[in-house]
Amino acid sequence: MILIADSGASKTDWRMLGQNGVIEQAQSIGYNPYYQPIEQFDKEVREVLVPQVKHPVSKIFYYGTGCSSDKNRKMIRTALERYFTDAHIEVWHDLLAAARALCGEEPGIACILGTGSNSCYYDGVRIVENVTSLGYVLGDEGSGAWMGKRIVADYLRKDLPERLWDYFKKRFPMDKDEILSRVYSQEMPSRFLGSFSHFIFQHLKEPYCYKLVYDGFSEFMEKNVMRYEKYSELKVHFVGSVAFYFSDILRQVANDKGIMVKNIMESPIAGLALYHNKDLE
Repeated sequence: MILIADSGASKTDWRMLGQNGVIEQAQSIGYNPYYQPIEQFDKEVREVLVPQVKHPVSKIFYYGTGCSSDKNRKMIRTALERYFTDAHIEVWHDLLAAARALCGEEPGIACILGTGSNSCYYDGVRIVENVTSLGYVLGDEGSGAWMGKRIVADYLRKDLPERLWDYFKKRFPMDKDEILSRVYSQEMPSRFLGSFSHFIFQHLKEPYCYKLVYDGFSEFMEKNVMRYEKYSELKVHFVGSVAFYFSDILRQVANDKGIMVKNIMESPIAGLALYHNKDLE
């Protein structure tokens, strides 16, 4: 059996591929080694994943946010080795998951637009260029956290249109101190900020919300996609909940900038399962 994981800031999707063609699935909380202790990941594997694995595992392909450094990849691999002692384990960045799921073995620009955002030029085998992702504080243009950061700031400053401000207050009855505590003092602030993208989606008919999403995607295209030399010649693909649910606006922004968008997926896990079928042999 092959075990595949796609771990983002909000959740981790697992797929189990059996020799008989049966695909099973599981889900656990998201994990980012930059913000969460490895003990939390270890507990999720032990208490959530292991009880659902019914057959011996020969290979594990783990793709996760925050897995760009050797240190973080080794830490996660060591944790998995405790429970899957006989498995060959590979740990990769979630950007490679996006590229393999979206492009398969064809060249293209693969992008992530979910809680966070990222992009790369993929030659069909490996990532050959990556515009630096700076996280939700300095970057993450067009992501759920980017949108959430802006609507929360405008809410606290009372810069939202009056009707939208009233809707927001009723939906999120939090005072300023509670919001600032969630952003500056508690774990996973990007996940908290990203959660406001649901509200934005529900109120897309409000000009403020539409413009916020359009501007975010426009910034993402300019600061990420359009930095690749052949961006106007290559197919550009997207994965992530924000790309998926706001796909109409995303395609409009791309069209306005002369960018060819092909695949838009909510999650890369199905594409990864297809990609790794060859590893069952």
